[in-house]
Amino acid sequence: MVTLNSPPVAPGDSRSSWSLTHCSSHFVLSASKQEVTRSPVERSSDGVRAEKGVKSGLHIWEVVWSPDHRGSHAVMGISKQNCPLQASGYKVLVGGDLQSWGWELKTNQFWHGGQNLGLYPRKRRRSHTETLEDCRSFTSLHIQTDTDEAETPLPIPERVLLVLDADAGTLGFVVDGSFLGVAYKDLPRGVELFPAVSSVRGGARIRLRYLNGATRDPPALMALCGVSIRQFLGQQRQNQTDKLPLPPFLQHYLLSSQ
Repeated sequence: MVTLNSPPVAPGDSRSSWSLTHCSSHFVLSASKQEVTRSPVERSSDGVRAEKGVKSGLHIWEVVWSPDHRGSHAVMGISKQNCPLQASGYKVLVGGDLQSWGWELKTNQFWHGGQNLGLYPRKRRRSHTETLEDCRSFTSLHIQTDTDEAETPLPIPERVLLVLDADAGTLGFVVDGSFLGVAYKDLPRGVELFPAVSSVRGGARIRLRYLNGATRDPPALMALCGVSIRQFLGQQRQNQTDKLPLPPFLQHYLLSSQ
């Protein structure tokens, strides 16, 4: 909770960069190395991983990837040092071998070792709109099983947070401010792991940004207090922070978390 609500690190952090070396030749990196664009190459699956990985701690990256530029086999996840980053044909690349773990965004399938391990999130949460529609059509209402709900892919928005706990060995994702749960556990400990994506869509643009991280040490009291105040003020904190009996430095601290 503290890590998700903490202010992001400054833009330009080295952990926000895609790797020039561990990158398919069909990806073009921006000057800042924070964005990659896939060239319009047919019958090829292409991947890229981050320049820097982590071996310990809890870490959060933001991946921005427009749904309009995904197509099929759009995967994000993590990889070890040397996972394959190019293959012929259209396939899941991140998660396609034992060196990586990947979430296919269109189908919600989670992949590792070349196998589909099932859907993630495990069970789709029904929206308020869907519940109202069911009530309006009560006379024709039918009961859905958990399997029926799980087989309906969750639409994934442009912005996704990748949450890696290298100490606990878990990987999960945050969508629209909600943590979807653990996608995979029992990740290798003490091994450097990197955010990674793979795509088959020409023109796909994927941006990476490291937001923040934490160690196993207890969070600072300032961070805990900041979370409590932000939660109390909610979305109105932009207009309410200057009314708090706090020095300007602390007011800025409260506003700096997006």
